[in-house]
Amino acid sequence: MRGFACRTLLILTASGLTACSQSYASRVDDRTFHIEGPEVPGGSDAPNRRLAEKLCPRGFRVLEQTSGKSQADAQISTNWTIRCL
Repeated sequence: MRGFACRTLLILTASGLTACSQSYASRVDDRTFHIEGPEVPGGSDAPNRRLAEKLCPRGFRVLEQTSGKSQADAQISTNWTIRCL
């Protein structure tokens, strides 16, 4: 019983952390989206790539990419403007 509770807690914690690192997209044009990535250590663009693949299953092209910190002690966030192929 204790092992089951530990596994359940581990799964809930992992899914909670994954939910914190989601990207958000807004539609700019018919096939163009602006994706705002979460603050990720090292400035990884994996959350943006996952969302872009969901929005554009046939492929996409990154038109503009900006990376930066919102504050001095913050992590790097990456924003994309993409166009679906």
